[in-house]
Amino acid sequence: MIEVRRLGLPAALAACVVVLAGCVNAPPYHPSEGPGATGYSDQQLAGNRYRVTFTGGSATRREAVENYLLLRAAEVTLKAGSHYFLFDTRDTKAKTTYHSDFTGWPGWPGYGWYWHSWPYGPPERDFDTYPVTRYEAYAEIVLLTDEQAKAEPRAVNAQEVLDHIGPPPKP
Repeated sequence: MIEVRRLGLPAALAACVVVLAGCVNAPPYHPSEGPGATGYSDQQLAGNRYRVTFTGGSATRREAVENYLLLRAAEVTLKAGSHYFLFDTRDTKAKTTYHSDFTGWPGWPGYGWYWHSWPYGPPERDFDTYPVTRYEAYAEIVLLTDEQAKAEPRAVNAQEVLDHIGPPPKP
């Protein structure tokens, strides 16, 4: 335990910033905790068919979301005892929301969203609105036997995916 009195306030603040920075940069690759939450999920649909989904946070780039989907598909394939899979369907959706730093009229906190939605706003205040985009990639994969993979040019070798993209980041 670090004592604030011993370090002094500037050092204590610096220690807090370092700890919080570690939280912000946590890897996004983890199981999802429910609908709309970040992370991956998978569901077996039939004996050799799975639905795999990866939802990124606002700081996760589209390319990373699609790579994590591919990574999870490879993990599901190997865990199921197969070596190859193919994508039956695959897509990436973008969801953009808009945020504003306008918080309302002085004396009326919390009404910023209401006033900001009007075509006119408080002329004496500057405020910014910015988009935040989150990506969700999903796919249905079909697991293939080694013989099926030899005859299918779209077959993906799950172990090669892990070798090229790398193992998932550790939390």
